[in-house]
Amino acid sequence: MKVMTIVGTRPEIIRLARVIARLDATPGVDHVLVHTGQNYDRQLNQVFFDDLDLRAPDHYLGVDTSSLGSVLGGVLVETEKVLVAERPDAVLVLGDTNSCIAALMAKRMKVPTYHMEAGNRSFDENVPEETNRRFVDHVADFNLAYTEHARRNLLAEGLHPRRVIVTGSPMREVLEHFRDRIDASAIRDKLGLQQRGYFLVSAHREENVDSPDRLHRLLDCLNRVRDAFGLPVIVSTHPRTRKRLDTFEVESDDGIRWLEPFGFHDYNKLQLEAACVLSDSGTISEESSILGFPAVTLRDSIERPEALDTGSIIMTGLNPDDVVRATGLVMSATETPSVPAGYHLDDTSLRVVRYIASTAGRHRDWAGLRA
Repeated sequence: MKVMTIVGTRPEIIRLARVIARLDATPGVDHVLVHTGQNYDRQLNQVFFDDLDLRAPDHYLGVDTSSLGSVLGGVLVETEKVLVAERPDAVLVLGDTNSCIAALMAKRMKVPTYHMEAGNRSFDENVPEETNRRFVDHVADFNLAYTEHARRNLLAEGLHPRRVIVTGSPMREVLEHFRDRIDASAIRDKLGLQQRGYFLVSAHREENVDSPDRLHRLLDCLNRVRDAFGLPVIVSTHPRTRKRLDTFEVESDDGIRWLEPFGFHDYNKLQLEAACVLSDSGTISEESSILGFPAVTLRDSIERPEALDTGSIIMTGLNPDDVVRATGLVMSATETPSVPAGYHLDDTSLRVVRYIASTAGRHRDWAGLRA
């Protein structure tokens, strides 16, 4: 059986790390790894391939990223070429990035298509990824949800139960596999930081940094947190955020350090030892729950409500008063919230590979496709 996995951004690479490794190691599976080039940057991609012990992709599509249209069109055009060349028996994508649109071409070519992280919903149209999530879920032949929350969303939208399975989040398996290397990282000492003596920030979402007003509000939040608690703020600066800071000529005060993006081991080490992590990333809900560090999500909506259910994270948006209040609350907590159901599993990669093996050969009959 030939399985093609398509990635394009750092979050996909991280979450799929152990699935990719298992597909590579499974007897009888010919695994083809494809990188679309959507976010290719050494700090955002190659360093993560190295940190996560991943081999080089078999195909690098090199899509034009100069505009949204060129990305979407390029993903479809280049995916068609690699599908024709490889003729896979199944295609796997994860998440809600523009690279996931590759699922459409696989579907049109009648290749069984699998979508991990299916069913996540923020119900917020200000979030561009929300459109991608809905689209790919309904295009995919099989949807692999992390939680019952996500599964219920898919069933409520009319997807057949046979097309939906709950696999759990892949993040615990990834974090546990690399925990020794995370713990061994010396990044905090290299930066001259004290344990619990700094705030760590990651903010890159379109809805937070592409508007000058929103970007200034983000800076206000960081300044207020620094002033309220007297600790330095360390920012892992995504290239998108760096570009917007330059474009909008936004300047920050002393005490906020805008650093290059960190590798996987270093960033998680910094998360573990920060006084609090403030982030708009999608993985912060999983990482903070699994690793047990205090965190605030700088968003107005969230597609992982299970983290709010257990109180493992607080959502604030970009209101400075709310951010300061939430930061103080999570820092002063004496109890560790419970890990959401679906985040505790350590065998997600096995579940994914076996589900593909169980269903890919039945797809044509189930879909009613003519020979």
